[in-house]
Amino acid sequence: MNPFGDDLLAWLLLALGGALAAGTAIALVKPPSEPGESDLSRPPPARSAVMILIGLVAAVWGLATLLRP
Repeated sequence: MNPFGDDLLAWLLLALGGALAAGTAIALVKPPSEPGESDLSRPPPARSAVMILIGLVAAVWGLATLLRP
């Protein structure tokens, strides 16, 4: 008997994967405006693409788990 429901792990996987993909994509599209805020003026595109891909895989996996019959 789980008070949070039986699909808690799938919901967390969907939320964290989506946040990873969306946050990294936004940082790639709109880098920090102030040069003093960060050491990097723009995030590395290769690392960002890998992080977006990992986030998308996790989000799709969580969604598929929730939608299974």
